Amino acid sequence: MTDFIIIAVLAVILGLAAWYVIRAKKSGRKCIGCPEGGCSARKDGTACSCCCGCQDEK
Repeated sequence: MTDFIIIAVLAVILGLAAWYVIRAKKSGRKCIGCPEGGCSARKDGTACSCCCGCQDEK
């Protein structure tokens, strides 16, 4: 019974993670892990600072 609960919890966690990634990709975010991954520019006009360098892909 304990194994079933652990597997169910892991399945829910993985399902939610996959749902988040799919939803983020459909909304056009290039860099999901970065907090500013979906931005085109900051309010002050400077470019985004993304951890993976995706701001250069235009």
